[in-house]
Amino acid sequence: MTASDPTMARLAEAMELGRTGRAAEARELFTQIWAELGPDGDPLHRVTVAHHLADLQEDPHEELAWDLRALEAVDGVTDERAAAAGTTGPVAAFYPSLHLNLGEDYRKVGDAEAARRHLELGLAAAGALPDDGYGRLIRGGLEGLAQRLGEVGG
Repeated sequence: MTASDPTMARLAEAMELGRTGRAAEARELFTQIWAELGPDGDPLHRVTVAHHLADLQEDPHEELAWDLRALEAVDGVTDERAAAAGTTGPVAAFYPSLHLNLGEDYRKVGDAEAARRHLELGLAAAGALPDDGYGRLIRGGLEGLAQRLGEVGG
């Protein structure tokens, strides 16, 4: 995957920096890649950068802005492109996580109505999640968001 896609190799490097607590370095590398991609860059690369950059933000409004960019970018990703990059499921399985993140972002910035809207979208998309650890993690996250928002039966 990474040998034929140098951008994915750099994205993996940035993810590892973030995972090992080197957030500032990860932000710098992701930001550099984002600038290189530009608005017409590969949507899979763009969603990956935006999704991970959101998690590295300290300001919840910046986190929201990056998660919105990720949601916008994912609309351009095809199942074929995702499979070529090594993902194990359809692009539809990306949406529950993206909506979960946006629901949390909106909750953090105090917009409960938008948070509930993204919770509903995430729950509606959850059928595309695999029945594995990842799927359980995202479903559990959606349930937790529902509880934090005071939803019954989330």
